[in-house]
Amino acid sequence: MSRYPAELDLVLVAIIPSLKDMEIARLLGWYRVPIKSAPKLISADFIAFYQTGAFGESQRWQISQIARITGHELTTRASLFRDELDHPRASEEYYKIQLGPLQPLAQPILADRWRRVTFFYTTGGLLLRAKTLRDLIVSGEEKILLWNTLRERAETQGYSSSVELDTDWEVDWMAIFKDLDKIKKAKDG
Repeated sequence: MSRYPAELDLVLVAIIPSLKDMEIARLLGWYRVPIKSAPKLISADFIAFYQTGAFGESQRWQISQIARITGHELTTRASLFRDELDHPRASEEYYKIQLGPLQPLAQPILADRWRRVTFFYTTGGLLLRAKTLRDLIVSGEEKILLWNTLRERAETQGYSSSVELDTDWEVDWMAIFKDLDKIKKAKDG
């Protein structure tokens, strides 16, 4: 298995909110996602970590680390953090995503300005060629391939596959990266 994604590998871009979470991923080989805010599908090939402002001036608002996803399971926060049993969300369900070793990207993928990112999908090819977060946007034929990949994986996990490709998806996807006025013009135009 390659340490880096192939052209059509499915990549989940996910927020990594703190240095502690990056250390857990690096040392313990897992990443947590609260089920209430999780993407619909966890079964991707790789995960790319978008670093928040908590990473400091030189490391914030970028993707510099990726990892192969080796599996996932449903658990509780209390099971993940046994020393935080009285945490207010201790009984809440989380996905625990098992990871291969973290791999640095040759060049970090930068946000040209602060971006609110939680989760979105892209392809391995786009990830490896990207210079900015905007370069991760899937469009054209790649969007259809990505949609089909997500749909096939959903079927293998027992989800209904009767949902058709939403033609407004690209505009909604762009909401991550565009100003609200530009989105309104695109929808009205």
